[in-house]
Amino acid sequence: MYKKNISTAMLCAFAAIAGFTAFAHMSCIYLGPGCYQAQMAPPQLIESAKNGTLLAPIATVFVSALFVICGLFALSAAGLIKILPFLTTASYGISAVCLVRGVATIPLSFLYPQMVSGFSITAGAIWFIAGLLFLFGFRMQKF
Repeated sequence: MYKKNISTAMLCAFAAIAGFTAFAHMSCIYLGPGCYQAQMAPPQLIESAKNGTLLAPIATVFVSALFVICGLFALSAAGLIKILPFLTTASYGISAVCLVRGVATIPLSFLYPQMVSGFSITAGAIWFIAGLLFLFGFRMQKF
C-alpha cells in the first residue's frame, strides 16, 4: 500500500508538471511575443506572434495539448482516471522523451552557448526529473 501511494504521488507530480507546462505555453497566446521569446520559442513562432498570424496560436494549442495528454497518461497510470489505450507503451515513451529532453540540455549547452540561460538549464533539469517521476512511478504501480 505504501509503495502504491508513493508511485501515485510521483505520477501526480508528473501530471502537475505537464499541466503547468501546458498552462505556461497557453499563456503565450494571451501575453504575446515577449512570452514566446521568454519561453525560447522558435523564431518563426515569435515572428508569427508579432505579425498576428495563426501559426503561433495553432502551434501553441497543439504543443499544450501534447502536455495535457502526457498528464492524462500519468493520471491513468496512477489509477485516478480510466486506463487509457497503450498505457504501457505511452508511459515508457513519454518517460524516454522527458529523460532525453533533460539530458540533451548538457550537450546542447556546449553546441549553442548563446542559448544557455537559467531558464534553459532549469527546464532541462525539471524535465529530467519529470521523466524519472513518470518512469519510476509507472514501474511501481501494480497492473
